[in-house]
Amino acid sequence: MNPSQQLAKRNPTSHPFRRAVLRGLAILLPPLLTIVIFVWVGNTVAVYLLEPLEDGARWGISQSIRDIRTFPESEVSSDAQRTTYNDRSYIRVGDDRFIPYKVYDTVRGELGASQIPPTAVDIYDRYVEIRYLRWYVVVPVFLLVFILTLYLLGKFLAAGVGKFFWTSFERVINRLPLIRNVYSSVKQVTDFMFTDPDIEYTRVVAVEYPRKGIWSLALVTGESMLDIRSAANEPLLSVLIPTSPMPFTGFTVTVKKSETVDLNITIDQAFQFIVSCGVVVPAHQLAAALDQVEMESAAAVAGDSRTVTLPGSGK
Repeated sequence: MNPSQQLAKRNPTSHPFRRAVLRGLAILLPPLLTIVIFVWVGNTVAVYLLEPLEDGARWGISQSIRDIRTFPESEVSSDAQRTTYNDRSYIRVGDDRFIPYKVYDTVRGELGASQIPPTAVDIYDRYVEIRYLRWYVVVPVFLLVFILTLYLLGKFLAAGVGKFFWTSFERVINRLPLIRNVYSSVKQVTDFMFTDPDIEYTRVVAVEYPRKGIWSLALVTGESMLDIRSAANEPLLSVLIPTSPMPFTGFTVTVKKSETVDLNITIDQAFQFIVSCGVVVPAHQLAAALDQVEMESAAAVAGDSRTVTLPGSGK
């Protein structure tokens, strides 16, 4: 049995059908999960921010323009549905109150006569939606207000008073038994995604840590201290060895520069490798590894084909 057949026997995913399904799943999942995450974030923002703000704006505008009246029957026309007050036409709606005919006609033209809300307040709410709160107006205004709010909030929290209040708030959160665990994990992820790192990493290296023969990814943070370099009598590096799957903590060690291996990957690719516990390997590194395996397999097969059969050996 040649090495490629032995590898296929050891690896159950080498079955063609299963390998094709897994490859298709690997191709489909990243864009699908990306879309799902963005849709979830969008729905969360819409439900918990956009809709409450829209409801508040609807209520405020409706309160400021609402014109709902009750007229005595003697002032109502013979059909008992229309009347005129201060040269303005009013119409009776389902709760026996009168609203301007212009408002009623706008809502009826948009919804149809059969879909008119039963009360004057509801009609005004729909009128405000139709007249002032169209989606092509609400969404841009909401985005502008949201971005402006984030800007002001960031400026406030960066100031002394805001930082004090935020620190006090986090201190209270960290005392709550269950909430602090969830909050700390979410905060680590958001800090990693949206906060500028305090440590400037220069490159990615591999070091033999925690012992010889075990290689760990490390991020170079700078040169070592002078006293340590004098004791070692050779160039040293200070590196941070992140821990998986949350690379926000780790070990800061000093290693000999000659004992490190520079890796041809970026800082982001190193974080992806660490967060995925080694599953997500940079494409060029994975391709090189596969090429190496194929070369070794081809060399082994070529060696088997050159085996010479000795005369009289029966083999």
